[in-house]
Amino acid sequence: MQELCDLKVLVNDQHTFFLHQRVICAFSGKMRKLVKQENQKKKKKKSISVGEFPGGPCGFELVSRFCYNNGSIDLTPSNVALLHCSAVALDMADTLLEQTSAFLDGAAGWQWSDALAALRCCEAFFPAANSCGLIRRLISSLTSRIPLDRTASIPPPPSSSSSAASTSPESSMATPSDSLQKKEWWFDELAVLAPITVEEMARSLEAFMADNKSLLLTRFLLHYLKSVAQRPGSRKEMEAAVGGLAETAVHGVVAIGRSTPGAFSCRGLFWVLRVVTGLGVSREVRDELEKLMGQVLDQATLDDLLVSGHGVAFDVNLVVRLVRTFAGSAAGAGEVELQRMRKVGRLMDKYLGEICPDQSLKVGKFLEVAEALPDSARDCFDGVYRAMDIYLQSHPGLSGEEVAKLCRCLNYEKLTLESCKDLAKNRRIPPGIAVQALVSQRSKLHMETAAAATTTTTTAETILCSPAVAPDDEEEKERLREEMHRMERKVKELEKVCKSLKGQMTKMAKKSLSHGNISRGGMPKLC
Repeated sequence: MQELCDLKVLVNDQHTFFLHQRVICAFSGKMRKLVKQENQKKKKKKSISVGEFPGGPCGFELVSRFCYNNGSIDLTPSNVALLHCSAVALDMADTLLEQTSAFLDGAAGWQWSDALAALRCCEAFFPAANSCGLIRRLISSLTSRIPLDRTASIPPPPSSSSSAASTSPESSMATPSDSLQKKEWWFDELAVLAPITVEEMARSLEAFMADNKSLLLTRFLLHYLKSVAQRPGSRKEMEAAVGGLAETAVHGVVAIGRSTPGAFSCRGLFWVLRVVTGLGVSREVRDELEKLMGQVLDQATLDDLLVSGHGVAFDVNLVVRLVRTFAGSAAGAGEVELQRMRKVGRLMDKYLGEICPDQSLKVGKFLEVAEALPDSARDCFDGVYRAMDIYLQSHPGLSGEEVAKLCRCLNYEKLTLESCKDLAKNRRIPPGIAVQALVSQRSKLHMETAAAATTTTTTAETILCSPAVAPDDEEEKERLREEMHRMERKVKELEKVCKSLKGQMTKMAKKSLSHGNISRGGMPKLC
């Protein structure tokens, strides 16, 4: 058969086809041009190369069949994309290209599965399919069936009066308050596409990178990124492939979060961060997401904060950044801001208690977490002390200087008497620090003792000076007597604690003097 063929064609520089010159040139302008150039060399056997061909040898073989079948071939959604790109590559404008273009004009009426299959076929020869506009034509055929247009990107929150609107399919898909993890029927269908195809889809919708303001597209991208992360392959290759999509998703979350306060829960934002971490998101874009998260940190739970860092058990740096962002946004003097601040303070105490046994946690990082909030965020520092105590137990090799540095995160005046007594007895705490803590309790002891004494006196006067009571009031009289006895016991108990603490301070002062830790001016009087 080869002896009868007068044209040798090399495809992709490695696959050879032997064809009849007159058959192939009758339909291809490019082949006619190449043959003409080859004729000038006056060789008996003509050999030409078409370079990189769409679909490789399979695509060229399909076109050859079209030519040998006298310009006729059955077009289907599964082969039209390859034939169309081959026709463009071989300059078959008046023949095959005209037929494929007419067939593609009806793509809007194809079944969803046919349009999706044709788009997936294009991924094998994406540059050729994209340069001739085929990718966008097929994407348009798919997106026209789902509400991904930018005009309906950020709807207002639904009102209680518009119940009909809130129950419609469109509103249920587009309401910002919906979970970011809610999945539509087509999410899994499009998740099989290559990242470059999904990126082109975002570009065609004018919603790529910072232009993304579509909630539905954002939700799809997050679902897609989560799916892609589970595929086998190199991490670097994955970052290069989906980095733009990850940033597009974050831009969408930030844009909607800013324009619609309360659009996303704090837990939902943490989920977004986990999805895009390690997918090539730039520091600047990540900062915008963290700023949004920090502003609603009072909604977070301990589980939200327990995210792993790079090579360490906990991402403490992230938590510190979020707390500082929150402290800056909730710095007002109102009661609401104060309550939010104290809620985060309690959350940080729990977080410290969780991370303190971690052997990779340095003293400086512990302090950054403990001191990220102002003292006003905590009514009591017992939680910080408990976490610090566990940290000291878990890190026995700390120097005295490091322990003293660690203790600076405590506000001794906001420790309860029980915690202060425990600190004074704690062998891991330097004596000088313990003395400072005990001294800070002076005013608290004086105030509580005076208050107890005053209450006792007032109660006694009330009972002694009250007129005779009727038999029906005997129960009230008995209650007042019990209250007086209780307050007397409280006074005695506080006096006993005061004496005990004074004794402990004296002992520690003597011990500190021997080490030169306390000045020889004497101890302040406790009681």
